[in-house]
Amino acid sequence: MLRSSALFSGALVLVTFLVGQSGMAQEAQPESLSQDANDPTAALMSFQLQDSWSPYLYNTDGASQNLIQFRAAIPFEVAGLQNIFRITVPGFTDTPSGATGISDTVLFDLVTFDQSWGRFGVGVVALAPTGGADLGAEKWAIGPAAGFTAKSGKWLWGAFNQNLFNVAGNEDRADVNLSILQPIATYGLGGGWSTGLSEMSATYDWDAGDWVSLPLGVKLAKLQRFGTTPIQFTAQYEHNFADTGNAPEDLYSFTVKLLLPAG
Repeated sequence: MLRSSALFSGALVLVTFLVGQSGMAQEAQPESLSQDANDPTAALMSFQLQDSWSPYLYNTDGASQNLIQFRAAIPFEVAGLQNIFRITVPGFTDTPSGATGISDTVLFDLVTFDQSWGRFGVGVVALAPTGGADLGAEKWAIGPAAGFTAKSGKWLWGAFNQNLFNVAGNEDRADVNLSILQPIATYGLGGGWSTGLSEMSATYDWDAGDWVSLPLGVKLAKLQRFGTTPIQFTAQYEHNFADTGNAPEDLYSFTVKLLLPAG
């Protein structure tokens, strides 16, 4: 628990520092920035904290779960190619077993290519076993990732696919061989408001031969400037239709995302 608290305290300090520095960022058009904030392929630096609460997990005796995630997305160029590096560090503050702390870290790098209709990207995703025996898979996994987004008026739509295949780790633990599909659909409402599908991800377990997560959800987001600093607030709700494991049945999430447009 101390390790988890230290990490998220450090994340909050980082976000606070970047808020102070972001006054040097160039002003972007509000609606364009709002659309980019919902686009995982956009070359936009961002730092976010998300809290996700589930009041009930399938096939448990009324157990609940709470997950806090810190995510950073950092664009950079290599040999003239635009990359987006992303790191996601999850931490549990409530679990059925009572264990709390950091779970496994996900690292992601995507090379993106602009097109007349939008943008597509290819890259790699990796799982690092930072969660230990209680909150992680104790496995290293890596695999390909690909996706695209297209814009049409106020609509942003697309899809993302990530694949994690076990390469090393504790041989006594179950292997990690997963494919994750995320549909993307967002509609700009004006004034910095947007709505659409949540950040839902359908997950297929190749070892189990079954979908272990089949969520359907919606979100409502508001991009608000504090001085010259843009911050997006997002509320989400998801219902998971995959009920054979111990996944959350319903999920309620709130996200605060600091955006740093290019200067």
